[in-house]
Amino acid sequence: MITLKINGLTVSVEKGTTLLEAAQFLGFPIPTLCHMEGLSPYGACRLCVVEIGEAPKSRLVTSCTYPAEEGLTVRTASTRVLKARKMVLELLLASCPQSKVIQDLASAHGIRQQRFKQEHDDCILCGRCVRMCEEQMMAKAIGFRSRGENRSIGTPFDAKSEVCRQCGGCIYVCPACQLRCTYTEPDKAICGGCANLTPPCAEKEQFDDMMCYMNPCVACEIKKD
Repeated sequence: MITLKINGLTVSVEKGTTLLEAAQFLGFPIPTLCHMEGLSPYGACRLCVVEIGEAPKSRLVTSCTYPAEEGLTVRTASTRVLKARKMVLELLLASCPQSKVIQDLASAHGIRQQRFKQEHDDCILCGRCVRMCEEQMMAKAIGFRSRGENRSIGTPFDAKSEVCRQCGGCIYVCPACQLRCTYTEPDKAICGGCANLTPPCAEKEQFDDMMCYMNPCVACEIKKD
């Protein structure tokens, strides 16, 4: 067993457990997008980043791919982590502004306006469809092509695949192909109508080392009563 600290709590996990799995075991919420149960970890979206180590040598890592280490210190909601997640979400919104999945995540993280140039709805290269086709459907009909800004997903040489069974699994797991929102203007890119807004207490109090990780927020639940 491996012993580490997550948000100040000591936890023992089996060797090979990822930081995401360890945090979820304790009930700490970590947002994910490219990660999906049943598929291999990929770490493409960078949304599940956590901060490990002590300042000034602490660093951000993707929790879905980083294995638990003996004596490791992990923070899932530090100021640095939340800023990184917000930046990732703003970039994702610019690439795929009408994805309800991304809009709900942005709204839940307090993003109210899209700062970056809005592009036409496009693939966010999360790799869910590629892994679904290869690992669950055993087809390998689609895959990544090229690199950098030319990176895309499709069939080899854009030819019709002979192994594709048209099961629709790739569309089912795609966050860009799921439920759609209708707003297309930058100032209305995050409507927040389908998700609860960020707890106001987290905005008033500045905790550099750790922000609120409760879901739902205990303070907000008490106020409702």
